[in-house]
Amino acid sequence: MVQVSKKTIKIQGQLLDLSLPRVMGILNITPDSFYAGSRMESLEEVLDRAGQMQQDGATFIDVGGYSTRPGAQDISLSEEADRVLPVIGALSKYFPELIISVDTFRSELARLSVLSGAHIINDVSGGILDDQMFDAVAELGVPYILMHMRGTPQTMSKLTEYDFLISDLLRELQQKLIILRQKGVSDIIIDPGFGFAKTTSQNFELMHYLSEFHNQGCALLVGISRKGMIHKTLNTTPSEALPGTIVLNTISLQHGASILRVHDIKPAVEAVKLWIATRGVNENIVN
Repeated sequence: MVQVSKKTIKIQGQLLDLSLPRVMGILNITPDSFYAGSRMESLEEVLDRAGQMQQDGATFIDVGGYSTRPGAQDISLSEEADRVLPVIGALSKYFPELIISVDTFRSELARLSVLSGAHIINDVSGGILDDQMFDAVAELGVPYILMHMRGTPQTMSKLTEYDFLISDLLRELQQKLIILRQKGVSDIIIDPGFGFAKTTSQNFELMHYLSEFHNQGCALLVGISRKGMIHKTLNTTPSEALPGTIVLNTISLQHGASILRVHDIKPAVEAVKLWIATRGVNENIVN
């Protein structure tokens, strides 16, 4: 039986409508993010950035303290927690309207983050790196972003062999969806994992067939902001990759993406507004 994309998720007992796309802002609390423009050193700087993101129209803020760029250095749970938890607490206090996502593959940090005010768990490993994550999500009762990845950030670039890329990705995601649903997790967002265990050409193949991922009964998140598939193809740098990001975000919207995860909020919100206008939709779901 073919399923369609889910158009709502439950946040603290309230349904959030995803029938028109939303934008998620990236807050990197790391010293070595691949995009230097996203790095921040102080809590004050983080709050200023979050406030600007909210003003520009972000619905979600995704807080991450572990760099997942290819070959990134591993850090301890305690170091990741020291980076992330104070930020989540401050965001929850000063920006109560924002929906806070914690970008972590560690179940213990996911639990602590929800206790500190996070609303969503964004797991780049899709449960691979912590076999307690699915149980934690079920117990916490929060939405879960299930991303496709193989290996670890340190090894994923070597794990790009697929028989048939799209069918293999779908099969690997479906296996996890079955487990999550058996555990009672119903609010699941799929992220096909651009740049994670995929070559540049595979990333573009994934973009071409992105609409195939709607058949899982989940909303679809796309995160291609300033990634290598853009600047490597154009022979530029991450700092010069905003125009390419806008183009691929627009293509993602055409393929039915419900959430755009980006560094640059205003251009993404504008892309959503223009995409809505082309469809003759008058309702404006983004600010």
